Amino acid sequence: MLIINLKEGESIDRALKRYKNKHRRVGVIKQLRNRKHFTKPSVTRRAEVLKAKYIQEKYGE
Repeated sequence: MLIINLKEGESIDRALKRYKNKHRRVGVIKQLRNRKHFTKPSVTRRAEVLKAKYIQEKYGE
């Protein structure tokens, strides 16, 4: 559970923005989506390699 302490004089909107940023950084939604179904480690590794290759081709040259 994420806890955001309200700072002195801080508006609710600013605290909500901090909460959303923290929520995104922690990766709760991404983790839930990954746990919906099982992916074999070899498939995960292959996807990582293909992504790295794509990034190298795009930005490497």
